[in-house]
Amino acid sequence: MAGALGAGIAAFLVACFFDWVSIRRIRWGKQGVILAVIALGGYALYSACFRLPRFELPVPAICLGWVLMSLSALLFCYSLFLEIPFSKTYTKPGVSGELVTNGTWALVRHPGVLWFTLLLVGLILVARTRVLLVAAPVWLVLDVILVVIQDKVVFPRIFPGYSQYQRQTPMLLPTRKSIMACVKSLRAKEVTR
Repeated sequence: MAGALGAGIAAFLVACFFDWVSIRRIRWGKQGVILAVIALGGYALYSACFRLPRFELPVPAICLGWVLMSLSALLFCYSLFLEIPFSKTYTKPGVSGELVTNGTWALVRHPGVLWFTLLLVGLILVARTRVLLVAAPVWLVLDVILVVIQDKVVFPRIFPGYSQYQRQTPMLLPTRKSIMACVKSLRAKEVTR
């Protein structure tokens, strides 16, 4: 259990350096951080999901887990890799400076946390391991701490208009108003295509 939990914690600690290497414009820094996070996080998830003992759940709960896991993985990729400028955000040195406030970013300021939460719930239902029951809440708390730091310290400095975005869009939990804004902006994207 310690290996999976520790690797997941290490992944979040390394992820904290992403914004720092971006601001410092360190060549290959973003890619190094991303590779380390993928390696550590992948190992953590693999280790946590394929450990014994497993607990029993009814088949409908496992099926729900597969649906949650699949949907949240797609939404995670959509929010973090398609809606924001990929190259500026993940490959080029520096920060993109481009604040995205529509689509799933109109739902909450950190949709990745929402999708990660659903992914973990789905994984728990599918994998049914006790290790994941312990590790998932720890990883989720670390994810929330990371985005709180980004939201309060980092993003207001690198994105013009971020304070207005903070006032109009909830941080982690969608509201009726933010759900409507998200749906409206997603429909507008479909019309322009």
